[in-house]
Amino acid sequence: MVLVAMKRRKLGNPLALAVMATLRQKPMHPYEIAQTLRRQGKDASTKINYGSLYTVVQNLEKHGFVAVTEVERQGNRPERTIYGLTDAGREEMVQWMSDLVAVPAKEFPIFETALSLLGVLHPDDVVRLLRERLNALEVQAASARGGLEKLYETLPRLFLIENEYQLHMIEAQAGWVRGFLRELQEGSLPGIEQWRRFHETGQVPQDLDDWEAPGTEN
Repeated sequence: MVLVAMKRRKLGNPLALAVMATLRQKPMHPYEIAQTLRRQGKDASTKINYGSLYTVVQNLEKHGFVAVTEVERQGNRPERTIYGLTDAGREEMVQWMSDLVAVPAKEFPIFETALSLLGVLHPDDVVRLLRERLNALEVQAASARGGLEKLYETLPRLFLIENEYQLHMIEAQAGWVRGFLRELQEGSLPGIEQWRRFHETGQVPQDLDDWEAPGTEN
């Protein structure tokens, strides 16, 4: 599959997109933005560093995506600056969202990194470790499924689609791990004997032809 490169944006931090989407609801000061993100559960799908949120808002203002709409003062409390989304911000938000939804991007999940280096572990150890992972995934899936069922009672599905996606990704990963484990345990994974031999002798096969499929050994 050929992946189309997404447009390079002035700001690449997903938190900036979350801030713009939040300000689409109404103008807010940064603390209210943080509270709204937390209340609406966006910290479950976007890495939110609340300490850097003020910097993100400043960068959005620098590029003209948000602007000060009001400076609020209540009694002896410090002034609070209210920010609103500009026309340029709305356009940037829509274009950024459109790219994210339409264009598949290559991501680098840490589990993929581990799988790419799996040969450094003995197959028996991999079986044990993947069993642990599968148990953890099944617990996560059960918890996410139960949470979704409760949320469906109070929220429209539109506001829960990222939770649905997360659940499906957990279930998909669990299904793959379950199948791969079966191959390891049955010994039907092509090259598993060479993998074992490597850990027993330290000898690395020099040619792909040395990695024989099960049943083809002489």
